[in-house]
Amino acid sequence: MHASNFSVGVSVLCTLVAQAASRLGPDYDVEVIETHHRMKKDAPSGTATRLVDILTAAAGRAKVVHGRQGAVGEKPKYEIGVSSIRTGGVVGEHTVIFGSAGERIELTHKAESRAALATGVVAAIRFLKTRAPGFYSIEDVLASPR
Repeated sequence: MHASNFSVGVSVLCTLVAQAASRLGPDYDVEVIETHHRMKKDAPSGTATRLVDILTAAAGRAKVVHGRQGAVGEKPKYEIGVSSIRTGGVVGEHTVIFGSAGERIELTHKAESRAALATGVVAAIRFLKTRAPGFYSIEDVLASPR
């Protein structure tokens, strides 16, 4: 079983982000903002990296910028900005922003407890009990009848 995040909500967020990216296209700017507790060792998180991979595939964007500082100039049309925040005891928050000159769409998932991850793990175990050996993803789990 492979998953960058076992939260059912994050899996749904990934699906929504892919749909939004493919429908909105390159005329919308894209930013990913992720927040976690101050003890988290990596940045960006695996979930944020997965969101960037989805955006790259769905919207055909090739350039990814991690944070910005100084006189960076106008944002290129095909750039995905990624920002990582580490503070307090935040379990995990991921926001993807699609913006144009006249509107902004924000898709956000907030994990308020690690129990959200456990729900996905339990669903994955139930799924695997009835499957032949092989390689599966959390998306396979969510696509199957429960």
